[in-house]
Order: sequence, then C-alpha cells, then structure tokens
Amino acid sequence: MIWVNPGYLFLLLLIPVIAGIQYYIHRSRRNASLTFSDVGDLAKLPGNWRSRGIWVARSSYLVALIFVIFALARPQSVNETVERNVEGVDIVVVFDISSSMLAEDLRPNRLIAAKNLTAEFLDNRSSDRIGLVIFARDSFTLVPPTTDYRLVRNQLLSLDIGMTRDGTAIGMGVATAVNRLRSSSATSKVIILLTDGENNAGEIDPLTSSDLAAANNIKLYTIGISTEGTAPYPINDPVFGRRYHPIQVDIAEPMLTEMANRTGGKYFRARDNTALENIYSEIDQLETSEIEETIYLDRKDHYRLFLIPGFIILLLGMIAERFVFRSELV
Repeated sequence: MIWVNPGYLFLLLLIPVIAGIQYYIHRSRRNASLTFSDVGDLAKLPGNWRSRGIWVARSSYLVALIFVIFALARPQSVNETVERNVEGVDIVVVFDISSSMLAEDLRPNRLIAAKNLTAEFLDNRSSDRIGLVIFARDSFTLVPPTTDYRLVRNQLLSLDIGMTRDGTAIGMGVATAVNRLRSSSATSKVIILLTDGENNAGEIDPLTSSDLAAANNIKLYTIGISTEGTAPYPINDPVFGRRYHPIQVDIAEPMLTEMANRTGGKYFRARDNTALENIYSEIDQLETSEIEETIYLDRKDHYRLFLIPGFIILLLGMIAERFVFRSELV
C-alpha cells in the first residue's frame, strides 16, 4: 500500500483541534434554566438517552472526516512484475589441495584463507553456474557447474588435505575443468585456478591445458597463493608436539602468467589475505553477468474503501442528530 498524495495525511492533525473546539463550545453555551430551591432530588434522575447521545452523532462527523482525509491521500496497491533476460557466466574454480596449502603465510593458513575468500566470491555471484574441481597429484570434479550455490559452498568449505594423493598436477586440474566447460552454451566461460606451487605431477602440461581452454573459448584466471622467501609450515612432532619448519616458497609465476595470457585472462599474486580478497573483487568486476530487466507496475486505487464509508458515516450522523438524538437546546 502506498499513498499518492501523502501530504493530505497532515490534515489528521486538525482532528484533535476540531474536537477541542466542539467541547469548548459545548461547555461555554448558555442554556435556558429554571430556578429551584432544592435540586438534590433532580440530580439523581437518569439523563435522557436522546440528549446524551447527541455526542455520538457529532463524533461521527470527525470519524467521517478522517475517512475523507484518507481518501484524499489516495491509497494505492502496487503489484510489480519483473522479467529478466540473463546472460550468465559458467565458472569452475580449480582448487589446489596439496599439503603445501597448510603453510601459514596466509591466516590461519593458505587452505582456509582461500576457502573462505572463495566462498565470499561465490556469494556475490547471481544467475551464474558454479563448479568446483580439486587437484593435488590427481584431479576430479567435486561439483559440476550448477546454480545450487549452497551445495558448492558446503563442498568448498569441507575441502581438506588428503582427499587425493599429494602432489601438484596443475595441468590435470585445468584440463578437468576444461572438460566440464567445453560443451557449455554460456555466453562466458571462466576457470579460476588457485595454487601455491609448481607443477610436479600429471600427464598434461599446464601450458597445454591452457591451450585447450583457449581452443574452447574459456578464459583462465590464475592465482598464486603465497608470500615471498619462506613460509612457516606446521609439523606435528610426537615428541615435541606442534612446531613450525620454514619451507621455501616455489611458485611458477612465469608459467601461471603465460597460462592466463594464452586465454585472455590474467595472473594474480596473493601474498596475504587482503590481496586475495582484492583479487576476487577484481575478477568479480571483470566477469559480470548482463541482466536486462523489464518492470511492469499494476496500480490499483483504493480511495473508495475510505470515501464511501466516510459519506455513509456522515449521512448517518446527520440523520441521528436531527431525528434520533436531541440537542440540549431542543
């Protein structure tokens, strides 16, 4: 419900004023009187309902005025219908779950930071199909491209080291994603690769996998997750408990850059959590879905719901005052 002329509603502030004026006129009116030596017995007599009921009739005028004011404000109901023409994006996230993702140069570690920020990126997508491929030494599709964002998010956040043999088969991970997207009819097809190391396993070379992506009109965004130099890596020692060992950061930036360039994508380096968050924000801007909306508004006036009862109450009040109840002056 909306009000087309809401300014008229301020007239409701006059209702208490009018009621006060009516009461003041009633109290100050000089009525005809007779003088009696003792009116004690008369005070006990019940008043005549016709004279006392005059206030019911006069109050009806105020009620009628309130209804008329609401009618002047012109209440309407609006039904909105939206038609969307969506050009979606098919996105497959290729996620590295090798053991080096436990390094803690990102907080709390590379794996958890990447999972959480990837989930936030997926939350910002709408009308896109999202898939998830994981890899270490082997690769497989965990979730095929789907609009069931809850499923993708739950599977993403449940990722852990050890779901497949350890290693880093970047080419296999990308090739698996290409196989999922090659038959897609989406306007735009995108692979987002997250890894923290160099390719050291798999039967498919990473650059060959990027050529496969380019041949299928798939854009590849590569993200290297690590700081510079060394990174603290947790080790659970049965004697000394949990301790940290510095590991060398080895990330194949030239290769990841070339992979992205061959497909028209871009390479990013995430040295900390903030950098990774900014990277996802940039990808979110680069890969937007085009949505055309046509909005239909159906407006329906409801002033009659107030105007007709207002006139009926006014008419009944006039009839009651003249023919049913009796003024003090009568």
